Amino acid sequence: MKKHTPVNQSQAHIGAFEPVNPERFAAAQKSTWVSIVINLLLTFFQVVGGFFAHSQALMADGLHSLSDLLSDVLVLYANRHGNKSADADHPYGHARMETAATLILGAFLAALGVVLLVAAAIRLQHPDAVQAVNPMALAVAIIALIAKEAMFRYMLAVAKRVRSQMLVANAWHARSDAASSLVVVVGVIGNLLGYTFLDLLAAAVVGVMIAHMGGKLALEAMEELIDTGLDAEEVEAIRQTLLNTHGVLGLHELRTRKMADNALVDAHIVVDSRISVSEGHFIAETARYAVLKNHHVLDVMVHIDPEDDMQSKSSSHLPGRPILLAKLESKLGNSNLKDKRIVFHYLDGKVEAEIYLDACEAAGELQATYTVQGDALFRSIRVHHAQY
Repeated sequence: MKKHTPVNQSQAHIGAFEPVNPERFAAAQKSTWVSIVINLLLTFFQVVGGFFAHSQALMADGLHSLSDLLSDVLVLYANRHGNKSADADHPYGHARMETAATLILGAFLAALGVVLLVAAAIRLQHPDAVQAVNPMALAVAIIALIAKEAMFRYMLAVAKRVRSQMLVANAWHARSDAASSLVVVVGVIGNLLGYTFLDLLAAAVVGVMIAHMGGKLALEAMEELIDTGLDAEEVEAIRQTLLNTHGVLGLHELRTRKMADNALVDAHIVVDSRISVSEGHFIAETARYAVLKNHHVLDVMVHIDPEDDMQSKSSSHLPGRPILLAKLESKLGNSNLKDKRIVFHYLDGKVEAEIYLDACEAAGELQATYTVQGDALFRSIRVHHAQY
């Protein structure tokens, strides 16, 4: 498992930044800056060109490009802060900064789409006032379409390579831009052919597309923020990985929750109730490492159970070791048990006691077994006599 060196105090004081995943951070920064430059140019030419060419659809698409520009700035901010290492206030890291950025971006796009739709609908109420567009609008729209489709393919390739949900969202946002530019091309062509209302209709369609994409992104981000689990197929794959670990006898209470592009996993594994604590811990660590190695998971919390909690009686009402020792001494008539090695097994609502004697101790000091039928605390008491 990859270890990350914590930032020391001197580094913290000078504001040093070490991304958790340098490759992913660098790729995200580069692709986002490419998007910023392209969207800045498209915003200018589409808005200005749409204004002088009298194309409402082209201007709406220009505002769409402006929203892309703003979202790229948001992505840059989230990418930097989301890649910070865990600290005292954020023990699981800052990955959900990306999720929060996706939620804000989605809400902004949804609002922008509604505004564009309403504006186009109002103008469509007065079709006589709609102007014919200049052919220059068609040239700008086609250039924008080509640029956005190329940007989508580039950004999606980067996002898949570094496995970033936020970059995937931004890439598909670029694809929605390409689709909206295609609608604008059709609307402008229709206007040039004499169907002047088609330019406004294209503007309305662009508004619907933007609102739909924004709502989808916001909903997905919201699902993650309320700890939505992984899909059933991935959960089952994690379950099999845990069950395939040597020493794991059973599994219950497997829970997952998304964390940006990773996930957090909690699981209760059942191990042999007679093994040592250290062996149980070893099995849990082996199972944890297997999940981290084979699945896209940020962290795994493995709880060790000597029995299935869902099927067995609870032992939470039973007393701790001091009281059990006192009860055991009273039952056996021996007040020297504190010096003996005694193992208590809390199983199915009762206690099983095992007493271990050294070989030099008198074999007859304690019996091998004791009858505890009907006892409220003990299910069994066994004495083990060591032999040379």
